Amino acid sequence: MPTPYATVSEADLTLRDRLALDRTVLANERTLLAYVRTALALLAGGVTLLHLVDEPWAVVLGGVALPLSVVVGAYGAWRFGAVRRRLRAVG
Repeated sequence: MPTPYATVSEADLTLRDRLALDRTVLANERTLLAYVRTALALLAGGVTLLHLVDEPWAVVLGGVALPLSVVVGAYGAWRFGAVRRRLRAVG
């Protein structure tokens, strides 16, 4: 996917363009934190279900939540890195 500012020189970027890039960087960081928060919630919920509830459904649900937390965290980190690389190519 071509970057929108790839053909624009650094000197031609306006303040509005620079601020838009800054807002996008901050939004990317907030999105990463949301993925981390979700992964930690899944991890805590899975551990709680496995250790405190003695029902078979809790073991299944806790067993699913633990690997899902790793997947969510890894996907969030990958997505953050991909967007960050694209933003660095622009600005």
